[in-house]
Amino acid sequence: MRHFAIALTASASALTLTACGAFDDVGGSGGSASSKKGDDITVGLLLPDKDTARFEKFDYPIIKKGVASLTHGKGKVVYANAEASPATQSRQFQQMVDEKVDIVVVDALDAKAIAPDVQKAKDAGIPVIAYDRLAQGPIDAYISHDNELVGEVQGRAVIEALGSKAATSKIVMMNGDPADPNTAKFKQGALSELQNKVQIAKEYDTDKWSPAVAKANMKKAIQAIGLNNIAAVYSANDGMAGAVIDALKEAGATKIPPVTGQDANLDAVQRVVSGEQYMTVYKSFLDEATHAAEMAVDKVQGRDIRFDALTRDTVDSPTKKSIPAMLVPVVALTRDSIKDTVIADGVYSVKDICTPKYEADCAAIGLK
Repeated sequence: MRHFAIALTASASALTLTACGAFDDVGGSGGSASSKKGDDITVGLLLPDKDTARFEKFDYPIIKKGVASLTHGKGKVVYANAEASPATQSRQFQQMVDEKVDIVVVDALDAKAIAPDVQKAKDAGIPVIAYDRLAQGPIDAYISHDNELVGEVQGRAVIEALGSKAATSKIVMMNGDPADPNTAKFKQGALSELQNKVQIAKEYDTDKWSPAVAKANMKKAIQAIGLNNIAAVYSANDGMAGAVIDALKEAGATKIPPVTGQDANLDAVQRVVSGEQYMTVYKSFLDEATHAAEMAVDKVQGRDIRFDALTRDTVDSPTKKSIPAMLVPVVALTRDSIKDTVIADGVYSVKDICTPKYEADCAAIGLK
């Protein structure tokens, strides 16, 4: 809850400063404008994969639009997607350093492996913002969600779904990629809700968040535990949740046990509507990506007051302490909260969700 308060305070402070005119062309020491650079800036954006639908559909377009808006159409975003290859991401990072972009915003596939690339950018005078995942190395700032809270929300959902049967229920934990620093946070949060309240029968890490790996592991779990003995599945994200559900169906499940997720992918929201997936965690892509664009532009242009207002929290990585950070709140998306989350925020329309296949399920929950 501390992170909620900090994130909301930062947003409120930013709005207050805007309203008072404190952001109007003010540099780090106050007084007259002292921007390092004008609107003609280049932001390098490195995203990790295409399996997670949000990156291509939301994060990149929102950051691109945000940079353009904040620079009166003069700023641009140079974008690259690593497609789940750390080696590819390293090459992409190096290319952006060679092209002398003004700042790099990176969602690291491997937080530790990318540290030398971050150092090269630092040596070249290029600031680096870690996006969504906390990269190692001398990064200048970090923006993500309260990732431990994500796990807590997921774990709490499992307990609520199982109700009075929780203590005797066997569950499977399908964790994310161990190379992703967020995975440990998700797991820590989930275990804070699940430990000593359910029986964790099997637990797996999922290399590169691969749905194929998650499906193979789920098949192993079904064989080891027995299909009818699995009361719920903690899945760290939506891509794996879909794979888990496919494995359960293929094994002959007539009723899918509660399965969690994260990211509010469209197909996951539809599975929530149909009852196949119990819940997903909605992390506002709009807030995270919009603030990332603001942070990048402010950093390049030397608007230290604005930048500091956006990064009121701090986090530690294994290689750097007290990194300026913004942590955006998260919420559980269930059948009861679809209208108040992804539809209210304009992420999806009712038409997007309620395709012919899901019309009856949508009608059943009043989504029309």
